[in-house]
Amino acid sequence: MKQDRQSEAREKIILGALIINAGLRDADRAFLLGALIEAGKIVAGGPEHDRLRTVGEQAFRAKAQRTS
Repeated sequence: MKQDRQSEAREKIILGALIINAGLRDADRAFLLGALIEAGKIVAGGPEHDRLRTVGEQAFRAKAQRTS
């Protein structure tokens, strides 16, 4: 049970960090939820999914270069 709570807490921290890294720290919660709901409708492997994944990969690489 404790392990489950720790895993869930870690997951929430990681997801929160993604919001911050995306520059959306000050975005209102309704906007964020709406954006995530819409993103959840994107078909995995489709062109929009692939485009957004590429944007994310580039952002992770840029952050890694800034911190190294």
